[in-house]
Amino acid sequence: MKTLETKSLDKFYGKFQALDKVDLTLEQGEVLGFLGPNGAGKTTTIRILLGLLRKNSGEAKLFGLDAWQDSVKIHRRLAYVPGDVNLWPNLTGGEVIDLFSKLRGGIDYKRREQLMNRFDLDPTKKCSTYSKGNRQKVGLIAAFASDVDLYILDEPTSGLDPLMMSVFQDCVLEMKQQGKTVLMSSHILADVEKLCDRISIIRKGQIVETGSLSQLRQKARTTILVETGRPVTGLDTIAPVYNLRQKDNQYQFEIDNAHIDPVMQYLAGRHIKQLTSTPPSLEDLFMRHYGDELAELNSRKEGKSA
Repeated sequence: MKTLETKSLDKFYGKFQALDKVDLTLEQGEVLGFLGPNGAGKTTTIRILLGLLRKNSGEAKLFGLDAWQDSVKIHRRLAYVPGDVNLWPNLTGGEVIDLFSKLRGGIDYKRREQLMNRFDLDPTKKCSTYSKGNRQKVGLIAAFASDVDLYILDEPTSGLDPLMMSVFQDCVLEMKQQGKTVLMSSHILADVEKLCDRISIIRKGQIVETGSLSQLRQKARTTILVETGRPVTGLDTIAPVYNLRQKDNQYQFEIDNAHIDPVMQYLAGRHIKQLTSTPPSLEDLFMRHYGDELAELNSRKEGKSA
């Protein structure tokens, strides 16, 4: 049984369609990265899964249960951390952690203490005195101290400094080793690249690509930088190459992974002196789907400054 599954999930706000036939699956023990800019539909999807919003059509199930009708049962088996944790100002951080844990049915005090030390949180301070980063720590500690099957993390490292982000990554990897399941929405691509087994990219309410990082890279282009002893001519007759740039006997270009082998054989006959092959980063894969929006934003910016 899948831990989490949506099928043809639709959500409308009036006439605006926020989600359009969203399909997500999450197997037990898997970490899924859920990527997309603000307004793409990530948080709407997560709120439907948490039973906070009603879908208009389609299916949303966790542990085989309906996300809306069985939300109370589902919440006993999951922990959720939003991107902006709001806390009771007159309670201390430790009291909030205990409250969250007891609402779920119990707390591992040893694990709680370990996490507070690792995240460098003073649990005796009132929540009204906490910075955004410390409020985020409270939510993360309460989640990771809970013995649940599924962790739903929506921009969980918002406000954390680089050291605490490293602690967060270690905690997720530990959950993964214990067979826990994680759905993680994040703008921090380094977190996603390091932690996630698979990635789903959402754009304007639609899932535009899903797969492991290696699978997604197979569909993208690799950048080649090569210096040869002999001039290279007619490279585009061997295979389609893109953005070819030349300086003396140095050549830089992009190529689909399916065509790398014949191009390498061709270059080998030109006496390769140096060669660097750079696979696409997660940012490159992401921008394949959002490059047009970035170009539009840049165009608007240039228009305003003119």
